[in-house]
Amino acid sequence: MNLYVRYFDREYLAKTVDEALEFLQTIEEIKLESNAASRINTFLSSSNLYPFRLKVSFSNYVLFLKTEADTIEQFKEEEAKRKEQKADRVTTMAERKKNILDALNEEFVGWWDTALTFKRVITMPDTGKCKYIDTRFHVRQRAKSAMDAYNHIIDHLLDRPDVDPRSQFPSAKSDKYEHTFLGEELPEQASEAPAEELAQA
Repeated sequence: MNLYVRYFDREYLAKTVDEALEFLQTIEEIKLESNAASRINTFLSSSNLYPFRLKVSFSNYVLFLKTEADTIEQFKEEEAKRKEQKADRVTTMAERKKNILDALNEEFVGWWDTALTFKRVITMPDTGKCKYIDTRFHVRQRAKSAMDAYNHIIDHLLDRPDVDPRSQFPSAKSDKYEHTFLGEELPEQASEAPAEELAQA
């Protein structure tokens, strides 16, 4: 493993810690502390893949990155590819979130079977202290969309005297919110089940 070293616009690809130190010693304004070699070596031999910054003055740092590259040019090519892949991942995640949001807002007017698991604040009677309890709320309701149904649930729970307003509610996009469109009319078999449930998960 090699080291990419950068101080402002000065950069170097070092094969060893000694090479990195020799490069830094060519920069007049850098003052290395006696433990600099040990700290750089600890970073190089660790499993840490994040950048390491070595303080060399009151407000300036030297940046170190681990790399398999053998030259500055190769390092920069690999960094450009990594940044491009990261940008692609961010785009993919954004598109996925947009697709989920589109699905939640797609209009299906009628009956929905919905359930939300949230962190409910419960006061313990023996100690008077509060703690969060995973609580599942299940209800069938009429709504315009899955998002509309979600908003109905949140409004209802916040209005209930037995639900502490400090309780934490998950996003409609999370797997803690379940929703199934039953149709414009409530199926006969569904009407036999309890319409509303608030129970510990």
